[in-house]
Amino acid sequence: MHLNASPANQMEAEGDGLLRLLLLLLGYISRTQRAGDRRQPAGTPRKRRSGSREFPLGRRAACDIYWHGVSFHDNENIVSGQVNKFPGMIEMLRKINMSRAVRTMQELFPEEYDFYPRSWILPEEYQQFTTQIRLVKDNDASVNPTFIVKPDGGSQGDGIYLIRDPSDLKLMAGSQAKQAVVQEYIQKPLLIDKLKFDIRLYVLIKSLEPLEIYIAKEGLTRFCTEPYQEPSQKNLSHVFMHLTNYSLNIHSGNFIHSDSQSTGSKRTLSSVLYRLAAKGVDIKKVWSDIIALVIKTVIAIVPELKVYYHADIPPGKPGPTCFQILGFDILLMKNLKPVLLEVNSNPSMRIEHEQEVAPGVLEYVPSPVDKEVKVGVIRDTLRLMDPGLKKPSISQKEIPTEAETQARIPDDGTLPSLCLKQVYPKYSKQFNYLRLVERIAALFIRFLGVKGNMRLGPTAFRTFIRTCKLSSSNFTMASVDILYIDITRRWSGATPDSREAGMGLQAYMDAIFYLAARRFKSLALREQVASLLELCEAQLESPSSVEERRSVSCSRAPPPRANRTQTLGLTHPQPYSPSPLRRAASQDYRLHQRLKPRALKVNVEN
Repeated sequence: MHLNASPANQMEAEGDGLLRLLLLLLGYISRTQRAGDRRQPAGTPRKRRSGSREFPLGRRAACDIYWHGVSFHDNENIVSGQVNKFPGMIEMLRKINMSRAVRTMQELFPEEYDFYPRSWILPEEYQQFTTQIRLVKDNDASVNPTFIVKPDGGSQGDGIYLIRDPSDLKLMAGSQAKQAVVQEYIQKPLLIDKLKFDIRLYVLIKSLEPLEIYIAKEGLTRFCTEPYQEPSQKNLSHVFMHLTNYSLNIHSGNFIHSDSQSTGSKRTLSSVLYRLAAKGVDIKKVWSDIIALVIKTVIAIVPELKVYYHADIPPGKPGPTCFQILGFDILLMKNLKPVLLEVNSNPSMRIEHEQEVAPGVLEYVPSPVDKEVKVGVIRDTLRLMDPGLKKPSISQKEIPTEAETQARIPDDGTLPSLCLKQVYPKYSKQFNYLRLVERIAALFIRFLGVKGNMRLGPTAFRTFIRTCKLSSSNFTMASVDILYIDITRRWSGATPDSREAGMGLQAYMDAIFYLAARRFKSLALREQVASLLELCEAQLESPSSVEERRSVSCSRAPPPRANRTQTLGLTHPQPYSPSPLRRAASQDYRLHQRLKPRALKVNVEN
């Protein structure tokens, strides 16, 4: 395996932490060299025991893996191999786009997506937010909810603040309106040692087609440094009490660096779970709920990611495949229900921290907890993505034992078992029925037409309506044009930073919801959308639609039938046939209802 890491980009994103970790990992992988290997001359790429070669300064010839520090576009000239970033992931995981994606799923599956706090997008939903809060307070004067405001592009806790009244919002930055998300604040988190904490879990998306998700069996827990109290007007500004961000709490005088994995301000997830288990908590149930949260969140963001992917790497164009490590930040409520705080596209991979070793003298020292978690994540990501290695078996154990968390690489140089657990497609039967929006994205991509385009023009939208036979005497093509203009105008105001004209995926979903409600009035929204998709998919399979599809696709060849099945993420062999589709969806839903865990009734004393 040839690995190309981009030092300049790594330094920009992480200081030198991630580059050091990559070099350390390559050393880990090849701790024992093959018998007969000789020392190579200076400047020769280092050959590793796994068969890999490291090119930390780049390589002109193609590599198997390109490790970018920030985004997919760190290197624009890659036409093969694998890149550790998906195009569009940074944009998709910004606070506003993430909230929109999850809210769409909440409309369709409200019970399944109740792990994400109620959110409003600023400034466009400011009036809606203020009106709803005023109504709540007018109905019950004793109710005084707290909200947390997160800047759209913020990271590491920068710009986050708490409010109790809409008048406290900071809406302007100079002459420009601030883009932000305001969410309901979780007032009753689970506490340990009277401190609020969150979980950082590392998740690998190995591929989009087919969708493959892995979760690290070990994670981090980051603790606040001031004992928690429920929010009041007096303590709203106490960031060390309310915000779990490591980058904030590191500056607290109460922050504790510890060599132990079970004490201090940063601990391993397993140490916290074992502590909860000692109090009688069913940690397998907690872990199962966390896995479900991760899978559902990935399902929510995949449709938009596919649009970005097709824009950067259209079918028929040479290009790399992609994978990416994400950082999920999860909060446990007092009743042990996991809540999604955010997902990071570039989670920190530092394995050292800054420490004052003498007055005014700072030095980077190793962090045993970070090393324990992060080395395994990147090492096993490289193992899973290495095209020269046979796919390893996945351990079925849910939680690492204490012995496993202390384990090190054996003296003979063999690799430890994988710390990454496959959760999808392993549990696909429980979650496939949630992939409804992916089918909408598949329709959207089919009618985009021009390579690299991410928005539907009016002609493409009319072709979609005509091909799927959605117009009628009561809904003429003139009405179609009015619908297109109305929706695109509304969304152009909601996304002022967009430089492209036309209808994006979110706007197209609005159109789908409108068309579904118009045609299937007696059904609930989810069934309306599913019925409309069945109708469109059936029409796309009819011979009369072939010529119309060719006219809108320009030079882009439609994907083969087998690939369409994968794109739609369905579990049946004929994706556009209504009856198998209906059977698969209903079977998945019935299976999910049987496997849905019961509510956990445990009283945890903090």
